[in-house]
Formats: sequence, C-alpha cells, structure tokens
Amino acid sequence: MRMMLTGAGAVGECILKMLEKRDPKGEWLSYVLLADFDLKRADEVKSHLEQERKFREGTQYETAQVDARDREALTALMREHRIDFVMDAASPFVSNFIFDAAFEAGADYASMGTWSVPKDHPEFGKGFEGAYLEPMTKYNFDRHEAWKEKGQMACICLGIDPGVVNVFAKYAAEYLFDELLEVHVKDGGNLTPPESEKDEIIFGFNVWTVLDEVMNPNAEWSREGGFLIEDAFAGEEDFRMPDPFGVNHLVKVEHEEVVTMPRYLEKYGLQKASFKIALDDNLLNALKVLDKLGLRNIHPVQVGDVKVVPRDVVAACAPQPKDIGEDMTGGMCVGVDCIGIKDGERKEYFIYQPFDNQEALRDFGLQAVVAQTGFGAALAIELMGRGIWKEAGVFSPEYFPSRPYMDLMEEAGLVYQIQER
Repeated sequence: MRMMLTGAGAVGECILKMLEKRDPKGEWLSYVLLADFDLKRADEVKSHLEQERKFREGTQYETAQVDARDREALTALMREHRIDFVMDAASPFVSNFIFDAAFEAGADYASMGTWSVPKDHPEFGKGFEGAYLEPMTKYNFDRHEAWKEKGQMACICLGIDPGVVNVFAKYAAEYLFDELLEVHVKDGGNLTPPESEKDEIIFGFNVWTVLDEVMNPNAEWSREGGFLIEDAFAGEEDFRMPDPFGVNHLVKVEHEEVVTMPRYLEKYGLQKASFKIALDDNLLNALKVLDKLGLRNIHPVQVGDVKVVPRDVVAACAPQPKDIGEDMTGGMCVGVDCIGIKDGERKEYFIYQPFDNQEALRDFGLQAVVAQTGFGAALAIELMGRGIWKEAGVFSPEYFPSRPYMDLMEEAGLVYQIQER
C-alpha cells in the first residue's frame, strides 16, 4: 500500500508510529507521503520516525506541502506519488476536499470524522433539517454509489470514538445479544493535570475540532422519533465508569456514531443511540465564553487591514495537544453501554477501552487522548492495507465483521474490557 497521510498533527504522528510497530519491515505499507500545510511539521514527524527506526529498513517516507482546501493540488499530489490509499488526519473543515481528491485520484480513503455545516441560527427539535445545512456523514454517504461504481472504498470515522466504539457496538450485536436495543457511547476517564496547573485550559484533541463538535447542535437517535437535535451541553448525566475512573459527568455533543450506528445496526434491533462525553470544567467555561464572544465563528471578520477567521485564531493560540500531557495522571476510558436481549432476558454490558496517560507517553511520546485515537485508526488501516476490510463504496466500521478488529486489538495490545452491569 502507498499511503498519503494528510495532516501531520499529533494524531497523524501517532498513527504512523503505530504502523511502524505493526509493519516494521514495510511488508504491506511500502510508502507514506506526509502531506501538511506546514512542511516543517511534516519534516519533523518524518525525522521522529526515522530516528526511532535507526538503521532498519522498512516503509519509505517522503513529505510534501499542500493546502488541503485545494482539491486539484491534492489530486495531482496523489497521482504524482502513485497513492492508492489516503488517510485523512486533517481538520474536519477540509475533509470533503480530501475525500473528493482521493476519489478523483482513484485511491481508497479513510478519515477519523466528517464535516458538518450547522445553520447560523439553528432550530432545535426533531430532524437535522432545522439545525444543519449539511449534517455529519451526509456528504460521504451520499456518494456511496459513485465510489461503489468505481470500485473504490472509503471508510469514514476511524479512531477511538468514532472508530473503536463502533466496532464494539457491532461486536455486541454479533456476539453478546440476540437483539441489540440500545447503544450509548460514553467518553470519559480520570485524566488530571497537576495541582500547579489546575487553572489550565486543556484541549485534549484538535482545538478546531473541539470548538466545532462541542458547540454545534447535538443529536441522539431513536427508532420511534428519529433524530432529536438539542443545543450545546444538553443531556447532562452522571455515569459510573469502571474502576479506577469513577463517576463521570457527561454531556451530549455532536458525534457521528448516532448516525452511523442506526445505519448499520438497526437490523439487529437497535432502537436508541446516543453519544456523551466528560468535559473538564475549565474547558466547558472557556468554550461558553468563546461562544458568547463570537470566537468560534468560521466566518471571516475584518481586523484592521486583514480578514481573519476567529476560530482559526483560537486554534492557533490555544495549547496544542502534542505539547501537553507530560504531567497529567490517570487516563481515558471510552466505551459503549449496550442494552439488549439474550435468551429472553434483558442484559447490559459496558465494552470499553482504558488508556493510561503515562503508558501513552512512554510508548508514543504523546498524551493519552491523542495516542488512543491514533492507535484505533492505525489498526483499521492495517485491516484495509492487508485486504481484510475491503468493499467498494462508502462505509463506517460497523459495516464490517467485528472479530478481525477485536482480534487485532488483542494482538497489538490495545486492551479492552467487557463489564456486565
């Protein structure tokens, strides 16, 4: 496989580090082009990989500068380097350009999330129509037939959530229940900064993405009522995570699982799907202030002689995920709370993936949120690179049988647990 990685951020670096461990001789991943708007950053990641490898032969790396909003430039780069697989690890607002460029270049494609366009003045209630000009995943799934006709595959929503949790839900449907009724994604943990940094505002993930998905109208799904759209921070809930993570205070945010799970799991009996995440109080307060000040806006504003996008300024100035985490203790706990029927009885299981921050720093040199996401994406890339996940069209992970991915998790050391409740 000749892969182009678009976006050489912290998660992109983690993906490549994991792929180095999984395919040290470059047997199925022969070539990677690291493409980023910031060539210096792409070169930095390449240097990190080559330093860790030392003198061992393996995957060949090259770098390139590209503006991911330029579809023609992306397509030309893919063709020039004979790319047959594109991993999109860039900010979500450029994902449609990368998706289209891969299609034009004849390459398969994967992403960790999708782009959505909320209305400036959203209406809440039933259905996406009142709140969104373009709901999450719609752009991609609308093009399923075109990808199928060309014999290309796109697998969207890889990572930890969406990604690993989607596989967990499919596993529950295939092996734990006769009828899977409810799937509720719970993203939390006990990641804690030192006392000296108790007032810090920590973006554990891409700053632009956090501003996007947390503040956008959120959704949950039910077979009876369809999609229920609510304002930011709706659905507050205290959820007891497995030890040692304790009780987490969760809220709903916009996330693709509530769209993809009904698409593929309704045939197993699914009636409800939701997504909730634990957000640090400092981050919550900061997001509310940024929203009130108009600083999450994606529309350019005039500042003196130049026009700037407020959200771009915040994303550039905020602490970056790759630069934080060394002093934090605890870890992440991300999973799915699954409710269903087995042998005529109601059953409930929490399937989760714990990830310790100090282990992430030791193994990847990156904090737990980033490493957990990159690890999950890398395993899916391996399944595609080895031809185990292979189908023409546009899919998310629930489409594929869950066992190959779960087996690969065990083999690679991405530990998961199943807790009966």
